[in-house]
Amino acid sequence: MAHLRSLILLLSISLWSLPALSQFCESVNGYCDSENMLASSKILIKGGTVVNADHQEVADVYVEDGIIVAVRPNIKVPDGVRVLDATGRLVMPGGIDPHTHLAMEFMGTETIDNFFSGQAAALAGGTTMHIDFVIPVNGSLSKGYEAYVEKAKLSCMDYGFHMAITKWDDIVPKEMETMVEKGINSFKFFMAYKGSLMISDELLLEGLKKCKSLGALAMVHAENGDAVFEGQKRMIQLGITGPEGHALSRPPVLEAEATARAIRLAAFVNAPLYVVHVMSSDAMEEIARAQKSGQNVIGEPVVSGLVLDDSVLWNPDFITAAKFVMSPPIRAAGHGKALQAALSTGILKLVGTDHCTFNSKQKSLGIDDFRKIPNGVNGIEERMHLVWDTMVESGQISATDYVRVTSTECAKLFNIYPRKGAIRVGSDADIIIFNPNSTFHISAHSHHSRSDTNVYEGRSGKGKVEVTISGGRIVWENEELNVVPGSGNYVSMPPFNYLYHGIDKADQNYLASLKAPVNRIKQSL
Repeated sequence: MAHLRSLILLLSISLWSLPALSQFCESVNGYCDSENMLASSKILIKGGTVVNADHQEVADVYVEDGIIVAVRPNIKVPDGVRVLDATGRLVMPGGIDPHTHLAMEFMGTETIDNFFSGQAAALAGGTTMHIDFVIPVNGSLSKGYEAYVEKAKLSCMDYGFHMAITKWDDIVPKEMETMVEKGINSFKFFMAYKGSLMISDELLLEGLKKCKSLGALAMVHAENGDAVFEGQKRMIQLGITGPEGHALSRPPVLEAEATARAIRLAAFVNAPLYVVHVMSSDAMEEIARAQKSGQNVIGEPVVSGLVLDDSVLWNPDFITAAKFVMSPPIRAAGHGKALQAALSTGILKLVGTDHCTFNSKQKSLGIDDFRKIPNGVNGIEERMHLVWDTMVESGQISATDYVRVTSTECAKLFNIYPRKGAIRVGSDADIIIFNPNSTFHISAHSHHSRSDTNVYEGRSGKGKVEVTISGGRIVWENEELNVVPGSGNYVSMPPFNYLYHGIDKADQNYLASLKAPVNRIKQSL
């Protein structure tokens, strides 16, 4: 495929023998050039407009050994420094994708993108860090963590982990403590996928309490799993077995109900809540209502929910329709516009992708029964371009807002700001050079995912990532990737983010408001 010919893998001979090199190249379907070495550790980005979430200014950016060491106009550097001319360009923090599933075993198969191909695609699209969801092994958090550490050995950019909770016993709370020590500060609870990942309200309550005690962020996939199961049976009874049955079986009301239920349980515990992949205006309105009452609820839309509608699921070609199957489903026209408006006003805080890719053969597992179609779409490479074109070019948000929703807010929520999500002295040199006047075009023939389909096929728009710098290395330039497997680093994320500010005071006020217990004189009857 054409995109593979643009993929240059730089492997250090000191780390890889030639036989091992050959075997690795074959395993990732790439082209290796072991004679190329890493780019200069000193880079000057000159003449661009530096855009952070809170301000923008014309300035140079100087990088040494993976760290930003100066941000100011007219920086002078000695010979030997790589100079990148950013005149007329925007210099912004690399994107951080809060929601991905690489090398995930799910629905009888495994996502087609692993920690190398998925991250390579991300870098080509201007994302320099992502947070992936660890799935426990038979309910064991520790075994799940170990499995994902092994999977992540292919990483070529920085990454962090969320942890899913799929059961509850005496061991899980202790393992949650261990995970926080290992740098995981968020735990996800599935309210859907009955019979596999779905948890009960009782488990969710226990999880919320434990997250609060650890200073971790509780996350929910909000759909009413019992009702979805009923909806699936109803569709099958009606003879609706194709991809359209997926959307029809789990309508927006079921997403809204679960979102409202999770919000109310979080309020009962007084714990912050993060709702992943908000796909409907119904769910968004529940989040807005909670925020208006003062509750700490974060809503995360994903790119597919912002720019697509569910008409594609009625396509007569099965593969074309099946590639759009994800959960919650892509919604009817109108929901995307409502989500865009909520993102522009701050009701929804940051944009993820839920990148969870399966190829055509894998999607065909459900050709006779939509319930067996592996759920998931792409987006890790396309997110930065589509958010700019959809939100900035339309005038709905500014360039500084763009940095906030694609990078800075994620860094703050997961407690890694300003190391990530900012172009500041001392921050990691994760930087993109973005040309707002250039155009992009999306196609499965040119993308860097291993999938043979793309849900954004044929889309074009304004604004293009021309250069990506990850950890001080130029990894995307002139339409070519320069990536090294194993060069990515695990980013430890500490607990107690800004959402926990004031939680103790609120708990004290609650206790004071009870006016209980009442001291009563016990009288014998």
